[in-house]
Amino acid sequence: MNWHALAENVLNGHQLTDQECLDFLQADSKDTLSQLDAAYLIRHHYYGNDVKLNMLINTKSGLCPENCRYCSQSSESDAPIEKYRMMTKDEIVKGAKRAAELGAGTFCIVASGRGPSRHELATVKAAAKEIKETLPLKLCGCLGILADNQAEELKEAGIDRYNHNINTSSEFHENIVSTHTFDDRVGTIEKVKQAGMSPCSGVIIGMGESFEHIVSMMRSLSSLNTDSIPINFLHAIDGTAFADKEPLTPMWCLRIVALARFMLPTKEIRIAGGRELNLRSLQPMALYAANSIFLGDYLTTSGQEAEKDLKMIEDLGFVVEKDAFARSAEHFEVSY
Repeated sequence: MNWHALAENVLNGHQLTDQECLDFLQADSKDTLSQLDAAYLIRHHYYGNDVKLNMLINTKSGLCPENCRYCSQSSESDAPIEKYRMMTKDEIVKGAKRAAELGAGTFCIVASGRGPSRHELATVKAAAKEIKETLPLKLCGCLGILADNQAEELKEAGIDRYNHNINTSSEFHENIVSTHTFDDRVGTIEKVKQAGMSPCSGVIIGMGESFEHIVSMMRSLSSLNTDSIPINFLHAIDGTAFADKEPLTPMWCLRIVALARFMLPTKEIRIAGGRELNLRSLQPMALYAANSIFLGDYLTTSGQEAEKDLKMIEDLGFVVEKDAFARSAEHFEVSY
């Protein structure tokens, strides 16, 4: 397969067939660097060498009734994590100030649980309003499954984007969680779009999915037309159902990110949770396909120091995006 020719076809509007996607995933290991180089042609076409910086705050930890098998905050997890109820408005605003100081363009307000209570929603709305008045940040909410009218309330308060990951394919979903359905997750993404917020949804790789499941989850994200796509790599945590799963190889992770760029050419693709554990010394190379990263820690796992991430970007010859609102994936349209 001529991966560079395939990349040029994608730039001309070609959508990869299922067989091309499977060929991509099943190619010889020696092809991985060529695939990544070809993915860079697409990435550079839409985003140049800009890297979007995101930073999150875990405003409520643990205490979740859902049984997601990968998650340390799950109702069935015995992981020794810190558990606390919703932070105050001032604590959330303080986190936003720290994100701005580090140069992040997007600040993500995350809370565990099936969906936000009235108190939790009110706290996030109050924090969002104050942040918008004082800091030039794009705000992303991640509060679980939204009830009717909650998306509109968040939009009015100043939340620009809402994250709700599909996590895996519809066919594999029942192997991951049973307390909610794949359609529950899709329903929240649709509510976000209807409210006028930018939809963010991504996946977790490394939970036992097949090649076909990987293609299916990327197809779902394409159909949902999500603007921002975090690609997480499973960080197996002691006390969770997936504690015994082995880390992925860095080269496999690179291939997954490259395929995501081919299948979702115009979208913000973010290397997210588990990148430090799974990509290891090859983290910088993922940015030849991805154009976005999280700075700092994740929900209950530690990330690379923000200063090291910034140095990594500099060493690549890439630059931090100066304005999170200046250019975003939702401005691009490709007709297939």
